[in-house]
Amino acid sequence: MNLNKYNHIYQVLSSDIAEGTYKKGDVLPSEHTLVNMFDVSRETVRKALNLLQENGYIQKMKGKGSVVIYNPSMDFTVSHLTSFKEIQQLKTKQYSTNVVELTQYAAEEFPRVMEALKLQPEEKVWRLIRQRRFEDRTHIVDIDYFIVEMMPGLNEKIAADSIYEYIEKRMGLTISYSHKEITFEPMNEQDLELFGNVIPPYTATVRSIVHLNDARPFQFNVSKHLANEFKFVDFSRRFHGE
Repeated sequence: MNLNKYNHIYQVLSSDIAEGTYKKGDVLPSEHTLVNMFDVSRETVRKALNLLQENGYIQKMKGKGSVVIYNPSMDFTVSHLTSFKEIQQLKTKQYSTNVVELTQYAAEEFPRVMEALKLQPEEKVWRLIRQRRFEDRTHIVDIDYFIVEMMPGLNEKIAADSIYEYIEKRMGLTISYSHKEITFEPMNEQDLELFGNVIPPYTATVRSIVHLNDARPFQFNVSKHLANEFKFVDFSRRFHGE
């Protein structure tokens, strides 16, 4: 139970920091205050703060407490598992979403997806293609594959809004973690059709396998960004071990 409690505290505080409730240079409430706020032990609070420090949100400083060092970026993060709609709510540049395709296919038509989602050849997957547009130009193309049996009610209205909100609030499931890889690839014919003529004709492509909290994979995502606009932002900490 303590694991769930300290993860909950971590999620609340990291969200507050990302949303600007606590800004860079601010000091988080003291351990004693957090113990009372969340009705947990001091050990649980310390585990949550250690996790915040490990992930680059705070630096624990003697005599000051937990100081926020995270500086929110206007770039799309690949280090956190966040829906496009949630990212949009934190940004000043507002994109529109255009649903290009929402079609059912047999999983065997996409061998990599079939393997990633642990499906049988005859099982059905949704293929969803969406353009993310700003000022009449496509900046991102998202190609998603979802298990039809798990999400039979998926439709274009949901796809244009927020699938993660649909999964968590309407289906009552919990999205937990993902594995991601980033490559830079020349555009294929479909990319050129969706992005238009761009120079250089390359995309920064982020492929993700996303899991629920019971470890079931439910989404294979291919997110293609214009290579000349893509910026990867992460935080690294040196490990001082023996």
